Amino acid sequence: MSRPHPNGSGTAGPDTGGADAGDADVLGADAPGPDVWQRLTALARSACSMAYVPYSRFPVGAAALVDDGRYVSGCNVENAGYGVTLCAECGLVSDLVLGGGGRLVAFACVGADGEPLTPCGRCRQLLAEHAAPGMVLAVPGGRATIEEMLPGAFGSEDIDRIAAWRADRAPEEPT
Repeated sequence: MSRPHPNGSGTAGPDTGGADAGDADVLGADAPGPDVWQRLTALARSACSMAYVPYSRFPVGAAALVDDGRYVSGCNVENAGYGVTLCAECGLVSDLVLGGGGRLVAFACVGADGEPLTPCGRCRQLLAEHAAPGMVLAVPGGRATIEEMLPGAFGSEDIDRIAAWRADRAPEEPT
């Protein structure tokens, strides 16, 4: 399977599912190597084993590499009130923020079988908020950037644009 080149020009070559030339196209010389993907997968599997899933019985674990070299992880935590269930990505981002923040550069998410899972739309948005440009995600069948997984993501620039638009239209204060 070939995938589009991140800048839209041609293809990045065959997607072998490993940290290959395709990842180098995305992140340049700083592309995660095979050892990083192995560690991310192991951390995600470990997190998955700690998931609290008494209702769905669908454990999920996630792990990511931060731009400062740290690794963060999280697992899903269910609740009888399904709406307050936390996805593994929520735990991962909490771990990121608790550890001082930073930008995510590589991400892996796995299910009970230890195989990659694609984050849901809500979690893609959550990850995009904390992603470095070109963050690479391990997905079933290979790798994809956050921009490929969530094109046109809503972000702080959208909020800033609307705030500026409103400010330009605000009635003048009486003098």
